[in-house]
Amino acid sequence: MERRELSLSQQPEEGSAEESLRPQNLQEMIGQPRLRENLSVFVRAARERGEPLDHVLFHGPPGLGKTSLARIVAAELGAQFRATSGPAIERPGDLAALLSNIENGDVLFIDEIHRLSPSVEEILYPAMEDFQLDLLIGEGPTARSIRLDLPRFTLVGATTRAGLLTSPLRDRFGWSARLEYYPVEDLEQIVRRSGGLLGVDVEGKAAHEVARRARGTPRIANRLLRRVRDFAAVRDGDAHRVLLDTARFALDRLDVDEAGFDGLDRLFLTTLVEKFAGGPVGLETLAAAVGEDKGTLEDVVEPYLIHCGYLARTPRGRVATERAFAHLGVPFTGS
Repeated sequence: MERRELSLSQQPEEGSAEESLRPQNLQEMIGQPRLRENLSVFVRAARERGEPLDHVLFHGPPGLGKTSLARIVAAELGAQFRATSGPAIERPGDLAALLSNIENGDVLFIDEIHRLSPSVEEILYPAMEDFQLDLLIGEGPTARSIRLDLPRFTLVGATTRAGLLTSPLRDRFGWSARLEYYPVEDLEQIVRRSGGLLGVDVEGKAAHEVARRARGTPRIANRLLRRVRDFAAVRDGDAHRVLLDTARFALDRLDVDEAGFDGLDRLFLTTLVEKFAGGPVGLETLAAAVGEDKGTLEDVVEPYLIHCGYLARTPRGRVATERAFAHLGVPFTGS
């Protein structure tokens, strides 16, 4: 369903469209000013020294640009970009094969790095710290370990769950940066930039409407813009111009409300408020009541609700705030 995909990670069929809207360098990137300034300094210093950039960890909610930043790092360094993900590296041999094929100065991007297995992490430690690869040859009593030198490379890790990273892995990153939700003003600029790349003239008020319902997330803003463009093409007969009235009509049809919540967000809040009197209630109980995986609720739904003050995590469970009751039009029952 359309409303569900607004909260989940990007769908495969939309990958190429998403790719075309990514910023290609730091100058094109909008938002995250402190992060961009710091990254610019670190990249410039590394280039002047003629050395690879220290390993970098980007963490924060999904859709804020961690993958785009990794690509930007490679572009700014003039380096080759190689990408994989934590779940794709199942065995130490998978990582060894990947590392043995990198070249000097390459940028290796590992998405969802918190999902690396402990045995794979053990191989990664010396590779990150000493640029050496420990391999075990043979089995049983005849097994022996050899150490191979690796080219100097930059590892860029990305995670939505920084708390799940082990301390030894986290400590091997030279810099860790958290991406924050984008203010509406930055999202407006992103919508207008994306509209230009898509050949769509987005009216100022229409861009604001899309931006304020995008949950502070560029990925969602771009996805909403593409859907609004579809409505403009069919409803107004003009795929190259989006007006405020069309934007509002399309977003309402997409079931995205004034706060930017989609069907899953409202189902989560409604379940918490109406079935459990606002809580506290455990996440597993909520997941069962909503009929959704608890990982999706914890990683995708809850962060923005907490950020906006609609939800609180307590030692006893999840609690809906007075703001959540007001949004749903239900009398507040808490203290």
